[in-house]
Amino acid sequence: MKVTEKKLEDGLILLDAVVSTAEVSHALTMAQYGFAQQMGIQPQPGKPVAQAVEEQMGIKDLDAIVQQQAIEYLVPFAIDKRNIMPAYPPQPKAKEPLKRGQTFSFELRVAPKPEYELTSYDQVTITVPSLEVPESEVDAQIAQMAESYAEFVADEPHPVGAGDSMMLALEAFQGGKRIDNLSTDGRTYLMGMGLMPEAFESNLMGMEVGETKSFSFELPTGAGEQVETMDCTVTIKEIQKKIVPEIDDAWVEKNMPMYRNAAALRGGIADRIHADYMAQYEGFKMQMVAAELGKRFQGRIADEVYESMRSTLMSNLRGQLQQQGVPFEQFVESQGGEQQFGMMTMMQTREMLVQGYALDALFRHEKMTLTDEDIEAACRQMNPQNPKAARREMEESGRGFALREAAERMKANRWLLEHAIVNVEQPAVAE
Repeated sequence: MKVTEKKLEDGLILLDAVVSTAEVSHALTMAQYGFAQQMGIQPQPGKPVAQAVEEQMGIKDLDAIVQQQAIEYLVPFAIDKRNIMPAYPPQPKAKEPLKRGQTFSFELRVAPKPEYELTSYDQVTITVPSLEVPESEVDAQIAQMAESYAEFVADEPHPVGAGDSMMLALEAFQGGKRIDNLSTDGRTYLMGMGLMPEAFESNLMGMEVGETKSFSFELPTGAGEQVETMDCTVTIKEIQKKIVPEIDDAWVEKNMPMYRNAAALRGGIADRIHADYMAQYEGFKMQMVAAELGKRFQGRIADEVYESMRSTLMSNLRGQLQQQGVPFEQFVESQGGEQQFGMMTMMQTREMLVQGYALDALFRHEKMTLTDEDIEAACRQMNPQNPKAARREMEESGRGFALREAAERMKANRWLLEHAIVNVEQPAVAE
């Protein structure tokens, strides 16, 4: 991609981009993949995305459908090419449609991110609570560990009742065909855990050890009113009880010999929890100093910037709620209604913008420079498990400028905390 820039009288920067035929083809292909993913279509190996979409949705010219998405895919590459940080995402304008086998030209009118100043660059002062790791957290993890090593052993025989555990043999058939993954010669079953439908468990109630019973029950399919009938034969082999081990020295020696004793195991768990708390604590202090620095911000933020940030926040929120299965309207209502939610969103948008601009100002004022280690640190925050993948994804999608901004702000934020006065509140002593 070839990109030229020209400064306009209104402060905007005009970018003219010329995209090669190979880049056009790649952009359209990436847009096709995005469309298929959105529609829940999984392309088969060796088969083009467009072919899979045509077979499943009847769309013959997928390029025409995804043309706008392909153009939007190209936009960040043009911005990154000129190393410009936009105040908000610009809208592309093109005279001709995007077509494979042809070069493509478009223009962007970019509003560069403004440079604000602060009323002071003196060190900030914050007060934070002391870091305390509740012993109850350690107790809970040890209890969870004990549960995971629990065993079921034979108990005194009695008729099957609610909440009982038992060893049973099961042969299950559907339409005369044996269901192998459900049938078993002996498996522990816990009543009331929802492992099988209620109709199945109701037939087990009152059965004695050694008793065999054949019955049928309806199995919901999740497809409207349709149900399927399951035929089965069950034998109660023994009533069982759960034995949860005590995590003592003998248990540790047998199951976790890497620890000297139970006290060492408890100490190791406490250390891991403390490390997690410490990471959260450092993040909390980073937020505190950034908020304090933001109080020194001066200047006016353009309406377009507000609207762009608010749109991004709403898009992210809707995506998170959709993953959780929570309707957006229900969430808004839980936050006090549209008016209250709107005020909260406006305040959050301004706070994020102000803190970001304040950190930008600090980075410039202290004449900081960005290193490769700073970039890696930002990627690690984005994806702690695979920071290299985060960097690759950002750079290959043309968002290197956004990655650099994130890295600069993180470096400034850490510098701010390192030079801050941090007062720690001591916990109150009970009388």
